[in-house]
Amino acid sequence: MSTPVSACTSLAKIPTPNIRPIANFHPNIWGDQFINYTPEDKVMRACKEEQVEDLKKEVRRKLMAAAAASSPSQLLNFIDAVQRLGVAYHFEWEIEEALQQIYGTFHDCSDMDGDLYNTALRFRLLRQQGYNISCEIFNMFKDEKGGFKETLIRDVQGMLGLYEATHLRVQGEDILEEALAFTTTHLKVMVESLRYPLAEPSSSLLW
Repeated sequence: MSTPVSACTSLAKIPTPNIRPIANFHPNIWGDQFINYTPEDKVMRACKEEQVEDLKKEVRRKLMAAAAASSPSQLLNFIDAVQRLGVAYHFEWEIEEALQQIYGTFHDCSDMDGDLYNTALRFRLLRQQGYNISCEIFNMFKDEKGGFKETLIRDVQGMLGLYEATHLRVQGEDILEEALAFTTTHLKVMVESLRYPLAEPSSSLLW
C-alpha cells in the first residue's frame, strides 16, 4: 500500500520567488537633454569655425598693434592674458616675435623703472621663452640694508608678479630665493583681507 504524500510536503517543494526591492532613485539632474541631443549640422559647425577664426584674427590684430605701440608693458600684459586663457598655442609665432622685440630693447624700457609688477612680468615671460635674463634687475627694489623695500608690501599685484617670477630661478640666484621668502611671508598675511580680483590668484598660488 502506497504512502500518501502530505500537502505540507508538496508545498515545501515549491520554490519561493525572489522579491527584488523597489529602487527609489532620485530624478536625474540632467533631465533628458542627452537623450534628446541631436548633433549639429554642417552649416552650424562651419558657422562656429568661422567665428573662431574671426576671433583669432582679432587677437592677432591686437597683438600686433600692442607690439607696434611704444609701451612694452602693454604688450607684456596682453601676452600674459593670452597665455593665462590657454590659447597662446594659436599665436606662438606672434608671441615669439613680440618677446624677441622686447628682449632686443631690454635696457630701454623706461616705462618699467620702479614698476615691480611689469619688471617681474617681463622677467618671467622672457625667461619662460628661454631668454637669458639676469635676476639682478630686482636689485632696484632693495633698500640700503640689502633687503626688499617694505613699501613693496602695499603693491599686492607687484608682489604676486614677483612671487611668480621667483619660480623660474636657477641654483645660485640668491636674490630670487630672498624674493620668494619675502613675497610668500607677506602674501600669506594679506590674503585673508584681499578682495576680488586679487584674492583668488593669491590663494591659488600660495596653496
